[in-house]
Amino acid sequence: MSPETRQNLRKQREGVVVRNAMEKTVVVRVDRRVRHRMYGKEITRSKMFYVHDGDGIAQIGDIVRIMETRPLSKLKRWRLVDVLRSVDR
Repeated sequence: MSPETRQNLRKQREGVVVRNAMEKTVVVRVDRRVRHRMYGKEITRSKMFYVHDGDGIAQIGDIVRIMETRPLSKLKRWRLVDVLRSVDR
């Protein structure tokens, strides 16, 4: 398997930046909608990801795309791919 093919198999998610107080790291909340097994109601489940942002371009409220990567620290396993929608300041 070539390195390019392996790169394409990595998971990608879209979420909202909720924290950017650290250097080169942002916290992204990824929401997903699931249906309750018994009642059938749609429920929003969310998860926080620590994301490497080497250039420091992501701001709180931005919608971003992140990609799985090798472990970069104790909690960071994702990196920022691009900012999909930026919040006007």
